[in-house]
Amino acid sequence: MTTDGATRADIPGVLTRRAALLAPVAIGLAGCGAAGAGEYEARAAALRAALAATPALPELVRYATLAANGHNTQPWRFRVRPAGLRVLPDFTRRTPVVDPDDHHLYASLGCAVENLLIAAAARGQAGAVAATTDGVDIALVPAAAREDDLFAAIPQRQSTRSVYDGRAVPVAALRDLEATARIDGVSLRLVTDAAQLGQILDFVIAGNSAQMDDHAFVAELLEWIRFSPSAALATGDGLYAASSGNPTLPDWLGRRLFPLVFRKAAENDRYAAQLRSSAGVAIFTGDRADPDHWVRVGQAFQRFALKATALGLRHAHVNQPVEVPAVRQAFARWLGAPDVRPDLVVRFGYAPPMPMSLRRPAAAVLEG
Repeated sequence: MTTDGATRADIPGVLTRRAALLAPVAIGLAGCGAAGAGEYEARAAALRAALAATPALPELVRYATLAANGHNTQPWRFRVRPAGLRVLPDFTRRTPVVDPDDHHLYASLGCAVENLLIAAAARGQAGAVAATTDGVDIALVPAAAREDDLFAAIPQRQSTRSVYDGRAVPVAALRDLEATARIDGVSLRLVTDAAQLGQILDFVIAGNSAQMDDHAFVAELLEWIRFSPSAALATGDGLYAASSGNPTLPDWLGRRLFPLVFRKAAENDRYAAQLRSSAGVAIFTGDRADPDHWVRVGQAFQRFALKATALGLRHAHVNQPVEVPAVRQAFARWLGAPDVRPDLVVRFGYAPPMPMSLRRPAAAVLEG
């Protein structure tokens, strides 16, 4: 998912030491410096401005689009309906290699739906959700305004793709996470045992290795990486290098370096360090493998992510165990549910925030 996502939103650590050494020179050559970064930060902050007291639909949509989503492709459209909205998939923003059946795409829709429901409730509009053949209908009716910690967390939530500090999460906080993420048709398993986390890491490494050996996967990932502030600002989407702690590069140079530095061993080492520093892993599973339940999984995850943010926790997807079919089958057996498809794998723990990701403006995704 995963900024952000309900799928593997982890931008790889493509800028290894070799790239990092070249970055200052490249930035100077291309003029990709503080000015671009400053404009980027201003845009990211404006997207997360406080919601108006009486928001129009575009304002609610702005908050909805701050949801997690795979590769930050933002695969959604919002259509105005009488007394509400319909949230639709945008199949022009598919990632068919990593997500061939659009599982993560529908989970991303669920994340946006949940953000919209929480934001609407905070401004006195109760939302009723109904699945349709092509998306999700949300009917909005007047109600008592209800702000909570999930609403306050919407502009602060991010997928934090870094090494965490290894601290354990208190039992009371784990219970809060479980209770908040409870959605009909979705189960959540929290894993904090070190031995089991080591076994999950084995699945992550197996899945990551298979993906790194897949040229189509690597090419698709590269399409969504934004190496410079200017590239990210131009599209308002994608995986911005600085959001995973990497130095920015001119886009032309980043694309040339990528195949030289994006290597399986280094990526596996990076995921090992990240998993070992995490307090735990959350595994989301829908009762059935269909778009309705994938949307529900997205809703459950978004609630989990917002509660984690409110509790001072960070999170990031490590979805390799559910993205590679052969690994997913073995992972399901490990979970003790061989006939059920596990949907999302998310690590969590304590860490400083990273730079925020961008979103396209509400006008670009709102119809009617």
